[in-house]
Amino acid sequence: MEDVSDPPFRAVCKEGGADLMYTEFISSEGLIRDAAKSRQKLDIFEYERPMGIQLFGGDIGNMVRSAEIATAARPELIDINYGCPVKAVACRGAGAALLQDIPKMVQMTAEIVKATHLPVTVKTRLGWDDRTRNIVEVAERLQDIGIKALTIHGRTRVQMYKGAADWTLIGEVKNNPRMQIPVFGNGDIDSPEKALEYKQRYGVDGIMIGRAAIGYPWIFNEIKHFIATGAHLPPPNLQARVDAARKHLAFSIRWKGPKLGVFEMRRHYSNYFKNLPDFKPYRTRMVEAPTAEEVDLILDEVLETYQVAAA
Repeated sequence: MEDVSDPPFRAVCKEGGADLMYTEFISSEGLIRDAAKSRQKLDIFEYERPMGIQLFGGDIGNMVRSAEIATAARPELIDINYGCPVKAVACRGAGAALLQDIPKMVQMTAEIVKATHLPVTVKTRLGWDDRTRNIVEVAERLQDIGIKALTIHGRTRVQMYKGAADWTLIGEVKNNPRMQIPVFGNGDIDSPEKALEYKQRYGVDGIMIGRAAIGYPWIFNEIKHFIATGAHLPPPNLQARVDAARKHLAFSIRWKGPKLGVFEMRRHYSNYFKNLPDFKPYRTRMVEAPTAEEVDLILDEVLETYQVAAA
């Protein structure tokens, strides 16, 4: 969720019912070089807690030093990303690349566990490709060196985000009698029905939501309510969508400043108003609007136009 799960996005997700959130993944090399962008990603606000800081890197020493820096930012946990499949990360020996070198992954994790008093968790994938879907063995080895929870995305690195996520091996890890730590599943959960079905079928301790929350932060409360009651919450109406977009923009400006905050919010508008007919002209104007005040005026127009159309 690089360039997505920043504090403004997390703020609306917290309001939408997220129980635990993570920072954008942070480069260990960036942290130890004191790069401004990497340091800024350490920002944690009290209303976000509990929070995890997620780190990635290919050098064990740098990862250890970055874990020490992250610990000083006072998150509730440190998370290691062994799952990111994108070329720019994997080609540097980080993220999912460690799935090709399990001994190094285990050694790196063990050194990070020793370097911090905080709980250390891991997010990874089923394997590098279909020939190396070795997550059952990897999970045992990571548990044995001290991680406190494991999140598994139900695809290999070669799959990237294509095809359907396979939760079968996630279930095998969870139901392995040797496993004593919480196991969380991730991949393709985009509805309350699917969340409940997969939780019941595979027995996971929790579910991680990523892409499905973009533009739809209500999904967390919807899932929790459905699991608890079997009933659906009403979907957000247009007013709720406009309010969420405004809150997201306000948080973005507060954290990044008026210019960058408006600029980086532009990627989110189409997600908040997905499926509104003939919305493209409004999206184009919001993307081109240079100030929050102009965006607000366009959002007023959206409310007026679509509420009148629905009347």
